[in-house]
Amino acid sequence: MKALLLDAPGSLVIDNLEQPSPGVGELLIRVAACGICGSDVHGYDGSSGRRIPPLVMGHEAAGVVAGAGPGGTRFAVGDRVTFDSTVFCGACFFCARGQINLCDRREVVGVSCQEFRRHGAFAEYVVVPERIVHALPTAMDFAEAAMLEAVAVALHAVHLTEIDADATVLVIGAGMIGLLIAQSLTATGCKRVLVADVDETRLALAREMGATETLLASGAELVKAVHAATAGVGADAVLEAVGRDETVSAAIGAVKKGGTVTLVGNITPTVTLPLQKVVSRQIRLQGSCASSGEYPEAIALVSAGHIRVKPLISAVAPLEDGAQWFTRLHAREPNLMKIVLDPRMSSGLEAELRINSHSDSQTHSGGSEVRS
Repeated sequence: MKALLLDAPGSLVIDNLEQPSPGVGELLIRVAACGICGSDVHGYDGSSGRRIPPLVMGHEAAGVVAGAGPGGTRFAVGDRVTFDSTVFCGACFFCARGQINLCDRREVVGVSCQEFRRHGAFAEYVVVPERIVHALPTAMDFAEAAMLEAVAVALHAVHLTEIDADATVLVIGAGMIGLLIAQSLTATGCKRVLVADVDETRLALAREMGATETLLASGAELVKAVHAATAGVGADAVLEAVGRDETVSAAIGAVKKGGTVTLVGNITPTVTLPLQKVVSRQIRLQGSCASSGEYPEAIALVSAGHIRVKPLISAVAPLEDGAQWFTRLHAREPNLMKIVLDPRMSSGLEAELRINSHSDSQTHSGGSEVRS
């Protein structure tokens, strides 16, 4: 089968690999769409340490069931499906409590690290356990479905934060995950959503997608702006979707006493924490990892139009063109948010026509979130 192979840091090649065969409890999926995640870009250059070559990356995917391994199955050949990026065991302490994202034997599709290697969906076919597979509505196209993993991540962060409907919530970072968090807040009943970024183009999209207010500020200026907008109290909760010293510190400064800061972005492995502010203001810090059962909700909200993903898709392109799109994303080219690769498409002019025909849906470069 044709696959986009990471054969060395910074090097992607189209290779012919043996088509995988599904084992017990597994499905063979013919891939129809797979999004390039920020974590794939950071894995591509070797900076994350979680994409050790050789590896087929890709975990934001959808396609059609092409076969099944031994054992019963809920799906038939030809069914349209998507799947979770997290492969959980279903038997450990955390899985037994429904915390599948914290599974002791957790693996991630398209990830290779010291603990495991699991090929992903930048290929014509991928094999995944049936237990992580979800059926797609007939009206949802595959490119939209490739966004469901990110929507589930956003919903998980919102649910962990435990926000009242009348709360004022700040989202820091208007990259893809930040914009999906903002939409998830609105879709789940939050009435006042502030979004902060340093790029006015991103903030314009945030307003278009339902943000109550936007703030073109960062650092100390952002903290001042939030306190000015909340009569000096601060936001009830802050969801931080970048993962840098400056943005984490601003999140802690902008939240009210006794409020919650949920950390979603993790581009840097360590940050400097203003500990005295956290302790003396009794702030709750909440990490958010991947998703944990939010796929059905994500499918329902996207299907109903309560969360819009199409404006976040900059281009749908052939798998053969994947290397050049990785290069453009890694260079943080303006006006690129989400690139979806389709192994069924032919290379060349078709991809360029698609991106040009969707110019009204293009935005600036994607955020720097690393989730997997």
